[in-house]
Amino acid sequence: MDCAVYDTYVEKKDGKVMHFDVIVEKNTPHEKAIEYGKSYLDSVGQGGQTMTQEECQFCHIQKAPDGIEKQISSSGYYIQEMEGCP
Repeated sequence: MDCAVYDTYVEKKDGKVMHFDVIVEKNTPHEKAIEYGKSYLDSVGQGGQTMTQEECQFCHIQKAPDGIEKQISSSGYYIQEMEGCP
């Protein structure tokens, strides 16, 4: 599966920054990727933080590894946590 990677930086409630990627099937609209990112923020206690096209920007297309492809197939997206994530 080819997937789109959205590089995302969101200010947390404590003022620090979370950096994560929202990874979706390549034909998924950008607005849907943002929606998935907001769901992730809700799930880690950061709901209500600003997340727009400015915070969540398209980065590139890549082939999804098997585990990520399975997650995208079942839930529509995968979150790759990087810096500042819980």
